[in-house]
Amino acid sequence: MRLIEELQRRKVFKVGGAWLVGGWLLIQIAATIAPEFKLPDWVPMLVTVLVAIGFPIALVLAWFFDITPQGIRRDPADAHATSPNRSNDDTRTDDAASARAPTSATQPPVGATPVTAIPATATAPPRKSIAVLPFADLSPTRDQEYFSDGIAEEILNALVKLKDLKVAGRTSAFSFKGKNEDLRDIGRTLSVAHVLEGSVRKHGDKVRITAQLIHVEDGYHLWSESYDGELADVFDLQERIARAIVRELDVILHGDTQQRLVPVATCDPEAYALYLQAAGIFNRREGPRFPEAIGFLEKALALDPQFARAHARLASIHALEPIYVPERADSASASVQGDAARAIALDPRLAEPHAAIALNAVQEHRFLEGREASERALALDPDDITAVFWSGSTFINTGYIARGCALLDHALALDPLYPNALLWRGTQHFYAGDVDRAETLLLRAAQTGLLHADLGLHLVSAARGRRDEATAQLATGLHVLGPGLPDGLALTLARAVYGDAVARELAFEAIERIAATRVRLPGSVVYALLQMGEAARMLSLMRRSKYWSTNDAQSFHCLWQPGLRAMRAMPEFHAFARELGMTAVWDRYGAPDHARRDASGNYVFDVQA
Repeated sequence: MRLIEELQRRKVFKVGGAWLVGGWLLIQIAATIAPEFKLPDWVPMLVTVLVAIGFPIALVLAWFFDITPQGIRRDPADAHATSPNRSNDDTRTDDAASARAPTSATQPPVGATPVTAIPATATAPPRKSIAVLPFADLSPTRDQEYFSDGIAEEILNALVKLKDLKVAGRTSAFSFKGKNEDLRDIGRTLSVAHVLEGSVRKHGDKVRITAQLIHVEDGYHLWSESYDGELADVFDLQERIARAIVRELDVILHGDTQQRLVPVATCDPEAYALYLQAAGIFNRREGPRFPEAIGFLEKALALDPQFARAHARLASIHALEPIYVPERADSASASVQGDAARAIALDPRLAEPHAAIALNAVQEHRFLEGREASERALALDPDDITAVFWSGSTFINTGYIARGCALLDHALALDPLYPNALLWRGTQHFYAGDVDRAETLLLRAAQTGLLHADLGLHLVSAARGRRDEATAQLATGLHVLGPGLPDGLALTLARAVYGDAVARELAFEAIERIAATRVRLPGSVVYALLQMGEAARMLSLMRRSKYWSTNDAQSFHCLWQPGLRAMRAMPEFHAFARELGMTAVWDRYGAPDHARRDASGNYVFDVQA
């Protein structure tokens, strides 16, 4: 069957049929005119022989070559290095070509640094590899960007599940949105041999999805199709596109080959559109818009209460909400648990609700429950980028640095431009003494637009002797992750960290006022105290606040840095770990890195691993 499909793709049947028809006509013409013009008897015979000889030659040429708008070109499966270059000015054959056209909504902010390309590997990317670029919104009012992005993401998610196919991660592929990059550069950056680009035209209940699969080395269009239907057909349209890619790249489907690649998430088109709007806010981590995203999902679930993925995404947003809206910390847990439980009941195969439960449990200092939920999420889908990243950060925050870094490395293998994974992994490289590698990853995190990447970059700037730059970066990072901080306190804390004695005293006074009036200590305050070397003061304030902070993840990874060895030997730190629930995790799963349990049951840190 595959041979027949390949013969069809290379147009061998078409060429063979055309040759036979054309040859038959030539033979008939030769036989007719030879007597009239008194031509030798051997002329018709010669024409017949030439047609017969040319037939297999035509089939061979059809196998290796194709006629394209750019001329006769070799099939990309047979020739990679000898094909003509693709220019940004090439004429496109359909609406899909506008997928990378700039839009006002995707222009980088003024002064932003372009994303640095990931260095290309020396080896050629595997043939069965692809990046799904964001689709262009060609709707009449150009207000359906969330919908076109969602269509591309759904196709990407379907392809990711195919073990025989390498797929560039969403964040990495979508980083090229609005940029007319040369496809060869995109292929080298993402280490893929093909890209899928396209467009979506949505008008009322009608939708047209145009997609084209392109071989990046030479810009050769393997196929280009338009898929028309109603909004209610959107999952079937995406299924057809995914199946076309599978056929074109000869991807092996494991298990039940009839099982859908794009599951029907909901039968309500309006609910799906609302879900996509919320998903866009979640993917961009637009914290101030989380209430809006929650509203979208609640409306979607009112239309379709059985929409499992909407329940799962609602659980994830509620899990992240306290970081951006601290006053929601006490009520978010019930929302996470309720929506995650409903998602799991509706679709036990989803990893996302378990990841949301894990994140919420860790934020509530239920570390054992968080560890168990993380393991369930990874068992269900070891390549779910959100589950992998959240699990990696949790391992690091509880002292399992090597396991956490391995998960972060896996996250970056799945999605090389995943901003938070770049920040966390870069910070760990810094703590391990590799400043150069740390700087590379941290700069890349900043270049993706991650607003709090400066919480890692200030460490590198200080190590390079750029103290003023480090102070400004730290102030920015503390402000971004410090909602509710008094005006100017982020800068005061940053100056205190970098040796300003006056700022240090002002910072201590402000921190005491905050600790006296708030139930939870701001995460930015905890982080700044650790960076100042004020571990004893931090532990005392945390004890007074019953060990609650607004954002533990912002600071807990610092607990294990080499500069805080003295803190880890303090009795107050052992009480902190015990009251927080970390010790219970160590008791069950083993001592954290560079620690051991002594005969009395206490943990001794900074021993040789």
